Amino acid sequence: MEEPAPPIERLRTRPGFLEAARGKSCARGAVLMQVRDRQDGDPLIRVGFTATRRIGGAVVRNRAKRRLREAARLLVPGLGRPGCDYVLIARGGTPARPWPRLLDDVKTALISLATEGDRPVRAPDRAPSLTD
Repeated sequence: MEEPAPPIERLRTRPGFLEAARGKSCARGAVLMQVRDRQDGDPLIRVGFTATRRIGGAVVRNRAKRRLREAARLLVPGLGRPGCDYVLIARGGTPARPWPRLLDDVKTALISLATEGDRPVRAPDRAPSLTD
């Protein structure tokens, strides 16, 4: 029997967006995705959407966010990690990007962030000094 998808909720408050901005991020095509593991034991997935004024006027920004909301509705239940907050940020091509390519951008970003979370964190490489 198939396991039910974790519940999904909208991320709406500024502190939630700021916390996600401190997490990992991944840019793919027309979308930048940020993720933060809440580590609170709650299986709920929260998703937020944003578009800056560089994308265009209010109509263009709203179109970009509507497209990202629909892509997230289709993909996050299957590919998102329970207990995480995701923020999808529209980039320049989001409003006009062909739908299959936008879905692919969101899907590859979700997969990339999921695999990054499974990898152990390693210390950054030490820069060689002049005495080495």
